[in-house]
Amino acid sequence: MSSTGKVYLVGAGPGDPKLITLKGLESLQQADVVVYDRLANPALLEHAPAAAERIYCGKLPDNHTLQQERINELLAEKALEGNVVVRLKGGDPCVFGRVGEEAEHLAERGIPFEIVPGVTAGIAAPAYAGIPVTHREHGSSFAVVTGHLREDKPELATEKWRALATGIDTVAFYMGVANLPLIRTQLIKHGRDPQTPVAIISWGTLPQQVTLTGTLADIEERLAGHREITNPAIILVGNVVQLRDKINWFETARAETNEHRIG
Repeated sequence: MSSTGKVYLVGAGPGDPKLITLKGLESLQQADVVVYDRLANPALLEHAPAAAERIYCGKLPDNHTLQQERINELLAEKALEGNVVVRLKGGDPCVFGRVGEEAEHLAERGIPFEIVPGVTAGIAAPAYAGIPVTHREHGSSFAVVTGHLREDKPELATEKWRALATGIDTVAFYMGVANLPLIRTQLIKHGRDPQTPVAIISWGTLPQQVTLTGTLADIEERLAGHREITNPAIILVGNVVQLRDKINWFETARAETNEHRIG
């Protein structure tokens, strides 16, 4: 084992363990240490060697197993011991995954690392709900936005909301269920048609996936009757949502499978 190991910052994909990339899988197979998040499917840990150390550092909004600064330090410590370290993150590590902070920390200490992209939930969850995020007839632009919204600078927030409302065809809000009232109100206030279709996809790509559709005008009211929709969830706003009626392949196949089992 060399004096300094290496860190792989790996995207685990959106939930379905088969959606991890081949390079991500290969990284896991050579790991001495795996530092994994709450949204990385636990089934992926089976691909790491049995002797590999497994360290959980999942985060909830009000409960962080490890603070980000400690995670940064942990990755460096384990690599400096000569280990191959895999930092396994749900989705894509570069999309709200704080991989930039971790990579900076490693780079400042001269520790070798690689960023291994993953399939991000903002594209995968809608795809499994029968909604492509772009379509020639319904949407040629796409944006991802954090659902943990802050209004500490109202003048800047106004410009951003106006851009999202009028300049982007399809917008995916990550982890934004709690902020749905703010999201729909601000989009309408800044110019988005209240009749714009909306989908909320909870636990996307997993067997328990649930999808709720509506419009900006009524989605909040519709959500009130669906307690099964919780984070992790994607809120997708745009005309592409109407395609779900035609190409809802995943949930349709799941329902048909369940019917056969019952029969």
